[in-house]
Amino acid sequence: MDSPSSSGDSLTARMIPRHSSLDSFGAMKVVQLVNLASIRVSKAELRQRVMLPKYLRLAIRDCILRKDDSSPASSSSSYLTPEVPLMVFVNPKSGGRQGPLIKERLQNLISEEQVFDLTEVKPNEFIRYGLGCLEVLAARGDECAKEIRERMRIVVAGGDGTVGWVLGCLGELNVQNRQPVPPVSIMPLGTGNDLSRSFGWGGSFPFAWKSAIKRTLYRASIAPVSRLDSWNILITMPSGEIEDPPYSLKTTQECIIDQSLEIEGELPPSRNGYEGVFYNYFSIGMDAQVAYGFHHLRNEKPNLANGPIANKIIYSGYGCSQGWFMTHCTNDPGLRGLKNIMTLHIKKLDSSEWEKVPVPKSVRAVVALNLHSYGSGRNPWGNLKQDYLEKRGFVEAQADDGLLEIFGLKQGWHASFVMVELISAKHIAQAAAIRLEIRGGEWKDAFMQMDGEPWKQPMSKDYSTFVDIKRVPHQSLVVKGD
Repeated sequence: MDSPSSSGDSLTARMIPRHSSLDSFGAMKVVQLVNLASIRVSKAELRQRVMLPKYLRLAIRDCILRKDDSSPASSSSSYLTPEVPLMVFVNPKSGGRQGPLIKERLQNLISEEQVFDLTEVKPNEFIRYGLGCLEVLAARGDECAKEIRERMRIVVAGGDGTVGWVLGCLGELNVQNRQPVPPVSIMPLGTGNDLSRSFGWGGSFPFAWKSAIKRTLYRASIAPVSRLDSWNILITMPSGEIEDPPYSLKTTQECIIDQSLEIEGELPPSRNGYEGVFYNYFSIGMDAQVAYGFHHLRNEKPNLANGPIANKIIYSGYGCSQGWFMTHCTNDPGLRGLKNIMTLHIKKLDSSEWEKVPVPKSVRAVVALNLHSYGSGRNPWGNLKQDYLEKRGFVEAQADDGLLEIFGLKQGWHASFVMVELISAKHIAQAAAIRLEIRGGEWKDAFMQMDGEPWKQPMSKDYSTFVDIKRVPHQSLVVKGD
């Protein structure tokens, strides 16, 4: 079989310098990335670089359709392995409902079999049957399948929730000891796109998206890889179910509550559990309530969701109607403060001891943030000075430091000033692990969200609900776009 380096190393060496985060892959020599807007990439060149041989494309497709990774394809040594094979996932509901057009353009550029509609093929199905197909063929001696499995990268066209969904499914490869885990590139089609912003892929997809798609695919094949902390969340609640939970939360039987901590409410005698993974943030309170209402309004009236700007206008208006900016006079303002229903414990980095942290009385939303970007590119934690960090016992925030930044938002007006960076949010703590105990009391429901996926959490008047957050041992891999 022809060596994959024989046809493309000269181009790669010119464009990419060595990057330390790629050492574990041993895959690419990386140089200073130039402005790709000025680079013309032909369709033929792109295909040569990223497109799988036809026999493998068809084998992967057929395995996914049959839900069986035992491919009948025969191994072959006559095909040239692409330098950086790409597989693309498209959320057709993202991008102001332009997803189907973007999918069609992607299929035309590389191949129909390498582009997956997430309403038809779930990422866990691709991982189980598609990657499984390559692994089966590689075990039979197919060197082309083996090298494609080792070099593969994933492109996700969608919002933060979609990217998180794919990252979470890919993380299962670590659990199954199926390395390497393909790194992920992002085509930002959502409203906030904070994951995309944090890794240099921008806050929105260009208006001239037809030409931008080609450059994005090329950039996804040459850019260096960085690491991202992943965070596991476990919700233990009294018997009952979350109505219409987001796809990022799955039911679990692991509902063991650490009773070494002080528990202020009552333990439920019988419990249900939900588990998920997030990458950017988890929040509870009014911001999640507004996000939940907006999410359902958009689903009920999809014609309103015709682009990021319209979404943000509707979102702001909905926030006003929910009392985020002004508590309705019919409600007791005391019930709006999270301090009345929530207890917060944290573990600091390299510490095994839990520490109780007071929740400020005025706070109506608590956010645990992993990235520098929240709420469409804002940095509510702020760029803090060194003397302030030392005074509070904080360190400079990074996406791979094993810490979450916990802050509070008082109300919509306070949040608005935070988002335009006139002030910082209410700093509460930095934590390597978090335990929230939520007591129902007068609250029938609490609202939570992670990475843009909100839900309504049913509360019990008599028993507490617990939220435990800890870092996943294996970090995720994200391709840097800048």
